[in-house]
Amino acid sequence: MGSVKDLIVLKSPNGGLGEGIFEFSNRYSVFDYGEMPDKIEGKGVSLCLISAYFFEKLEKIGIKTHYDGLIEDSRVKRLDELSSATNKMKVKLVRVLRPTGRDYSIFSREKANFLIPLEIIYRNKIPEGSSLLRRIASGEVKPEDFGLEEVKPNMKLEKPIADFSTKLEDVDRYLSYEEAKKISGLSDEEFEKLKEIVLKVDDLITAEVSKAGLENEDGKIELAFDDKREFMVVDAVGTPDECRFSFEGFEVSKELLRGYYKRTEWYEKIKTYKGRENWRELVGVPPKLNPEVKKAVSELYMALCNEITKRKFFDVPKLRAVVRELRGML
Repeated sequence: MGSVKDLIVLKSPNGGLGEGIFEFSNRYSVFDYGEMPDKIEGKGVSLCLISAYFFEKLEKIGIKTHYDGLIEDSRVKRLDELSSATNKMKVKLVRVLRPTGRDYSIFSREKANFLIPLEIIYRNKIPEGSSLLRRIASGEVKPEDFGLEEVKPNMKLEKPIADFSTKLEDVDRYLSYEEAKKISGLSDEEFEKLKEIVLKVDDLITAEVSKAGLENEDGKIELAFDDKREFMVVDAVGTPDECRFSFEGFEVSKELLRGYYKRTEWYEKIKTYKGRENWRELVGVPPKLNPEVKKAVSELYMALCNEITKRKFFDVPKLRAVVRELRGML
């Protein structure tokens, strides 16, 4: 399916909603490069279980999702029915329609059963390195576009904001609200509903992870239309790959890996070549992680899963101890 998940199709979505199984892998990706040279033990099962936890919580507050359950012993189970960790999740499938270049007219013609071509982002804080800071500095957007008077590094927002980028282009580009609504073929009412959903998801994630001492700085979700043109949350949700979490000021999400690679020569090539044709070939193969860092990041994913789901699926140190070790390394 992509650089970090595999998909087994049980029933094609071409004649209505389909069925499939996500297999969450130990692969990871940064900067849209694709599969990186290492695999992080425990990452796939951790992301699967955390995402299941949030899908089940969303269902309880009336938000539709494509989640059907987790697979263990060839049976579909709820999270609290599992006897051990699994990396397999059963989901409903929708069609993935593709724009032709930047022609998104197909999304206005089709009425139901498709992935909405947006990465939908919520922001509770503007951390150092946020793409929003870069976009404001370049004049691409203004704080007023988001109802803000100013935007500064490490600024906590009084109210969360929604932001949008493309989902189905080779290099994602950020969109104004009007562009996001237009390319998706959404009515004004539907676009308002979409923003309402992302903020409800944000509120839920924030409330849940705060119980583990985590700050939910920002994150992304994906939405699709089901066969009745009703929104449902799809892909994965609430994981440290979809969200930027911090613990006592220390990044404990995929942002940690981005920060690691930002100190390499390989990242300098990313900054130079990304967006050009064949840019992945131009930047070359990324360096491997330091073995000690790789082990600690593995423990981080598993500790986050234990803390968020409130079940000890993995025999790893507590989150605080893992963070202390990573602070010393990085």
